[in-house]
Amino acid sequence: MNTLRLYFKSIGMLLRSHLQYPSSFIMQTLAQLVMEGGEMLAVILIVDRFGSLKGWSGGNLYFFFGMMSVSFYMTEIFGRGITGDFPSMVRTGRLDSFLVRPRGVLTQVMCAGTDPRRITCVAVGVVALIMGSNISGITWTPLKALVLIESIAMSCLLILGLFMIEAIFCIFSVKSVEIVNAITYGGRSACQYPINVYPLPLRALFTIVAPFALTLHVPASWILGKPLYGWPWWAAVVTPLSGIVVFGIMTVLFHVALRHYRSTGS
Repeated sequence: MNTLRLYFKSIGMLLRSHLQYPSSFIMQTLAQLVMEGGEMLAVILIVDRFGSLKGWSGGNLYFFFGMMSVSFYMTEIFGRGITGDFPSMVRTGRLDSFLVRPRGVLTQVMCAGTDPRRITCVAVGVVALIMGSNISGITWTPLKALVLIESIAMSCLLILGLFMIEAIFCIFSVKSVEIVNAITYGGRSACQYPINVYPLPLRALFTIVAPFALTLHVPASWILGKPLYGWPWWAAVVTPLSGIVVFGIMTVLFHVALRHYRSTGS
């Protein structure tokens, strides 16, 4: 509980520091809105041109896009220390100072960065979710609402876990390993659409290696009334837990990697 209090206090201070230059913050935030709005426009054009994609209606596509956008950019807002700042911490030697403080290194890394500019990207995702829900005619129940919340929360943990792979590599290589972006940012772009529209190798990648299909697509498809692979309803509750499993495994590997950390001497 004390760790959570420290985390939210740190994030609050970082948010206030970003707002010290409101003009810059507003312009950068609007730039993020244009970027994410362009990605949603691509989905709108697909829906307008084709109407559906392998049996998934336009409303379904908006819903998948919204869930991924909300999950990914919520992670970037609150987990920036891992998702973007960690490589620079290693290169500049900033990580060294974390090792001598009376807090866990991962806790300090998580407290070290936030990116409030992404709030507009989350807003675009929320709009897409509402559009997808209305167009698809979803009948909401308490269970469906809980599954949606669980799916987004577990997807956030999954994304953090995947970014920790890059952090682990950075400890040994100093520089970030770009191939990891194929799973993180590449996964965000690919998994904005239902997983079963892709060939088998990609379905295997995003089901076994980076299980977005389990944390996001299985619950989303059940909420939409089109259970993926014909799986029963309880799969929508159980499969998202793979997100916390991946995060737990990566946390253990991160602490193992720290034992082999050598300072850059900066």
